[in-house]
Amino acid sequence: MKREADGTPLFAWQPVAKVIVFPMIKRVGKIRTTAANMLAKSTDRHAEFYRDQVTTALLKQMAKAGILEAEQDEQLGAFWSAVQVEIIRLAYRGSQPGGTAA
Repeated sequence: MKREADGTPLFAWQPVAKVIVFPMIKRVGKIRTTAANMLAKSTDRHAEFYRDQVTTALLKQMAKAGILEAEQDEQLGAFWSAVQVEIIRLAYRGSQPGGTAA
């Protein structure tokens, strides 16, 4: 069997794997569910606790997938920004004349 310059067998070489993250901002179902759950919380303390739970779960998922910390932070920030936009949308929709029927 022929060897490469670094001494490894030619067919033993494996390319470096790169994890490609599905953008958190595209997880529309998760964003909508999280926003609705945040709005349903009766106190700011409950909402903060729920936010911490969601954050911990998402970080664990990304770490398990091998995503670097910097990318985790970026994805998490984008996710929570999208949740905030959805919360505003839901709150605005509910304040329209006629409620949510529109």
